[in-house]
Amino acid sequence: MERPPPSPEGISRERRGGHVVVLRALGLGDLLTAVPALRAIRRGFPTATISLACPAVLEPLVVLMGAVDEVLDTPDLGMLGRPKPRPQVAIDLHGWGPESIGDVIGTGAPKVWSHWHPSFPELDGPQWRADQHEVIRWCRMLDYFGLGADPTDLRIAKPEVRSVAPGAVVVHPGAKASGRRWPVDRFATVARALRRSGHRVVVTGSAAELGLASELAQLAGLPDDSVLAGQLDLAALAALVAAARLVVCGDTGVAHLASAYGTPSVLLFGPTPPGWWGPPRGGPHVVLWKGRRGDPHAEQPDPGLLEICPSEVLSAATRLLSQVPPAGGQPTAQTL
Repeated sequence: MERPPPSPEGISRERRGGHVVVLRALGLGDLLTAVPALRAIRRGFPTATISLACPAVLEPLVVLMGAVDEVLDTPDLGMLGRPKPRPQVAIDLHGWGPESIGDVIGTGAPKVWSHWHPSFPELDGPQWRADQHEVIRWCRMLDYFGLGADPTDLRIAKPEVRSVAPGAVVVHPGAKASGRRWPVDRFATVARALRRSGHRVVVTGSAAELGLASELAQLAGLPDDSVLAGQLDLAALAALVAAARLVVCGDTGVAHLASAYGTPSVLLFGPTPPGWWGPPRGGPHVVLWKGRRGDPHAEQPDPGLLEICPSEVLSAATRLLSQVPPAGGQPTAQTL
């Protein structure tokens, strides 16, 4: 049973605070799933300085959200410390464990908002639910503390930089963990077929994924200039996705960029279910998932992910491309 939420009078006093610190020391996709919650915090504390503790590399996207005043470079847990000036409220949007709650307590804020944890029985907060979409999770937590959050409020502004490949099909073969990485030869099969159909195909990835992207391009017969891995900063990547005709990728941060811009996408899920990290309903996205769960941190691709065939991905991609002309459009979401 959840504890009762704070009284409205207490919330009103908290909102008069001049500094709010929010912890989300995670990656690209994690940041984008927190956009509705961060916007709710902005509305709830309209005159406060809101500091987001996250990796500094994400700052170009934080600016596009329009909800945060500054970034506190926080690459990982245990690195937040005591921000100045001392915050009146510190909010844990990072996780449920004692490490993240300990970090927000360590800011010295007189008020801490987090999920309830048995290691900190003195703190109020909703019970953690594992079987919940990541976007809903943080909106629900803020609802508990009296801040209404809209889980559909995922869109962010487009960066000022121009896309290096407007109208292209973006194929992103990488993933943070091998368990979520569809084999490169299967991505290449899809990319080759799309190029033969007359679409410009580009391959993205981090600098560490340059070898993977180059291998895909070679297998697919793509020109050398189709490989953009390691060449784009975060703003340029956002511009590329915002102006793309289609994105094809796994359960990665680029998938969440497609959601943030309403860009049609074919998303390959496994072993994590799309009900936890998938795109919003009603958007121009096709989700492929075989219904099998497993270890998202495994060293080998998840067996359920391997059940997805290139023909399924190509069929979904072709269907979306036929529904969305180069000038744009909004096909409906599908889960297969």
